[in-house]
Amino acid sequence: MKFKYVYLLLAILGVCYTWYFNIQFYQTEENTSILNFIAQTKTTFPAKSFSADLTVVVLTFFAWYIPESLKLKIKYWWVLIPLTFLVAIAFTFPLFLYLRANKLEKRSIISN
Repeated sequence: MKFKYVYLLLAILGVCYTWYFNIQFYQTEENTSILNFIAQTKTTFPAKSFSADLTVVVLTFFAWYIPESLKLKIKYWWVLIPLTFLVAIAFTFPLFLYLRANKLEKRSIISN
């Protein structure tokens, strides 16, 4: 099995695992606004720590992924930016790694 499929599997896991909890939020909360969702990420010190951690991860991902996408000429790379916020970084980061591996594999085949 090619390693790029591990990335694809992790992207699927990322969307399923994070959205399991998002669905729980929407089923149990009366106020399901995005503002309430964000407010609840700041209710405890561990939640604040986790939010700070994810913020740095997202910024680091963008700082690397955008230039890498442009360099490799990955089509539709920009779609991952809104998906990071609408779905999860746990989905878009491994999905980007899959797209990147695909592009590098195609480059390798063409050059051989």
